[in-house]
Amino acid sequence: MVGCILPAMQIHLISVGNRMPDWVKTGFEEYAKRLPRECELVLKEIPLAQRSKNCDLIRQIKEEGDRMNATIPPGAHVVALEVAGKSWSTPDLSVALKRWLQGGKPVALVIGGPDGLAESVKARASEFWSLSALTFPHPLVRIVVAEQLYRAWSILNNHPYHR
Repeated sequence: MVGCILPAMQIHLISVGNRMPDWVKTGFEEYAKRLPRECELVLKEIPLAQRSKNCDLIRQIKEEGDRMNATIPPGAHVVALEVAGKSWSTPDLSVALKRWLQGGKPVALVIGGPDGLAESVKARASEFWSLSALTFPHPLVRIVVAEQLYRAWSILNNHPYHR
């Protein structure tokens, strides 16, 4: 095995939004449970600040960012999912996953709400990853990220899933 042979490490998927439909929970959990304990994927939900017609959107994004920053594990390698980030192929992601695992630090993948990530969260990011130039619904992003992490792990471990 090439990939997850190091001490247990958690990958934290920190996402703005809670109370997801059952299909989102089921999809995420399906791929998260396939990853071995050494590459455990943990979802941490940040409640979306309530939006209204006359809300102070800047303040609400900052509040979401403050809650997200408090959730990021100390010393974590932070990767922000951003449309303007670097687009990776699945093999590129497997190289990144291997690097993260060898780094020995927890990894925090951060997903902002419908209005994006707070600047304070972006400032903590070491990398910016773009899933696509397309705009995806935030609930679907959780499933795509979980599936791609499992696929990247399968490449590292010569598992047939990636075929």
